[in-house]
Amino acid sequence: MTKRILLVGAGLSGAVIGRKLAEAGNEIVIIDERQHIAGNCHTERDAESGVMVHVYGPHIFHTDDEQVWKYVNEFERFMPFVNRVKTTSGGKVFLLPINLHTINQFFGKTLRPDEAREFIETLSDRSINEPKTFEEQALKFVGRDLYEAFLKGYTVKQWGCDPNDLPASILKRLPVRFNYDDNYFFHRFQGMPENGYTKMIEKILDHELIEVRLNSRFERPDASAFDHVFYSGPLDGYFGFELGRLGYRTLDFERFTYNGDYQGCAVMNYGDVDVPYTRITEHKHFSPWERHEKSICYREYSRACGAQDIPYYPIRLADEQALLARYIDRANQETNVTFVGRLGTYRYLDMDVTIREALDTAEAYVRLSSQSDKIPAFFVSP
Repeated sequence: MTKRILLVGAGLSGAVIGRKLAEAGNEIVIIDERQHIAGNCHTERDAESGVMVHVYGPHIFHTDDEQVWKYVNEFERFMPFVNRVKTTSGGKVFLLPINLHTINQFFGKTLRPDEAREFIETLSDRSINEPKTFEEQALKFVGRDLYEAFLKGYTVKQWGCDPNDLPASILKRLPVRFNYDDNYFFHRFQGMPENGYTKMIEKILDHELIEVRLNSRFERPDASAFDHVFYSGPLDGYFGFELGRLGYRTLDFERFTYNGDYQGCAVMNYGDVDVPYTRITEHKHFSPWERHEKSICYREYSRACGAQDIPYYPIRLADEQALLARYIDRANQETNVTFVGRLGTYRYLDMDVTIREALDTAEAYVRLSSQSDKIPAFFVSP
């Protein structure tokens, strides 16, 4: 039976779920309070320079999920792009992730891979058996010199707190490669949509059963006009922040232009704590198949997210975890509403994971709705 379904948010989650459900014959309405589609991966071409700008910061597509890779390429051709990040530290430029070139340059050595591995082991803090904090984990992995040069300052600026206040789990694996590979990601499939993410999502939304309404704010009574709602806005915002606000970090962008090539790469991190911004992104380098004389750059500043700010990174420390559990209890009492995506489940998600979860959620909804009236508040646990 055809259902009338509302999706709140015209980003990746809303677009992908909406398309799948429209293809299943459902009537879809997608609303977004912004004046554009594509959420935080919105791209637009700068009128003066012609550069494709990632308006809310760069989004680089990388995945090992072949089905997701094929899915996005159905709507927009993805061009080859490898993210090769540089960082400044102590007045010098190094490669990231920390690799064999970084180690040899930083310590003034010519170590081979096995020699570098042994050398790093001599630097690691062996007195730390069970790291409990980010700093302890880093010291156990790479020692104090590399930690303070490449990890500490950036982490302080990004998260706004001492690394000893962050859990060890944030640094999940050894942030060192003992070869000269400077590809920031490990995934098989990496690239950028030739005409930007907004064009890709515009094509995903191009279906006769999908209606998109921009500049439209969701109010909970709106749900009564639909058989089901998929909500990709902030989980705490759905409940009017009645229990308090979940903690996020937000970003401020200082946009500037440059006549020429400003930094010679797409991403330059700034690891020193006395530099107020975390990185500079030069957007023409995210489209290396294009040529532009002028350049558009962003300096990024991280800070605590206020009530009127765009939430980027969920903090998920102890206080947030406790508050999240209370909101999950509230959400599970709702009927005909499912919370999806980065904000709806209060998790940091890469784009490929967002799309995978959206595809799986849509398929699960089609299956369950034909068998039962009960649809869960979460298909993926926050």
